[in-house]
Amino acid sequence: MEATLQEIEKKMSRALEILEQDFQKVRTGRANPAILDGINVDYYGTPTPLSQVGNITVPDPQMIVITPWEKKMLADIEKEILKSDLGMTPQNDGNIIRLPIPALTEERRKEMVKQIKKMGEDAKISIRNVRRDGNDKLKKMEKAKEISQDDLKLYTTKIQEVTDKFVGESDKVMAAKETELMSV
Repeated sequence: MEATLQEIEKKMSRALEILEQDFQKVRTGRANPAILDGINVDYYGTPTPLSQVGNITVPDPQMIVITPWEKKMLADIEKEILKSDLGMTPQNDGNIIRLPIPALTEERRKEMVKQIKKMGEDAKISIRNVRRDGNDKLKKMEKAKEISQDDLKLYTTKIQEVTDKFVGESDKVMAAKETELMSV
């Protein structure tokens, strides 16, 4: 029973981690190297993450600088950034690529908040699905007479407490990201 509870908590924790990773990729108007995580560059015939073909730095809040380890990669990196859905135009000076982060308009910020709320709701749905699967597992065990009805009620309550905890944490993460987005 405790193992089932730990497994449920682990799955819910993973759903929260995924939400936090998704939030890192959301552009907030400040430079964050994580927004480049989804970009892969063709490196000798192999799609390679951008962070593995160069050094990514943030010299100021409105600029990301990419210094490739091989100068011949500049054009490929620039091309992949343009193909991505970041909405940013890289500036290639022959040695490094500068990626200026444009300020977000109020309208764009509101769109991003809607996107964040949808991501948060998806995470909550995932957490609730884990709860449902755990409760179903308990009901099957009770039906097979492996646990008593009292145990079923006890562990159903514990699962609900864990669910409430993770839903609350996802709300906190979502509120923090919304605050970050709406601050100019």
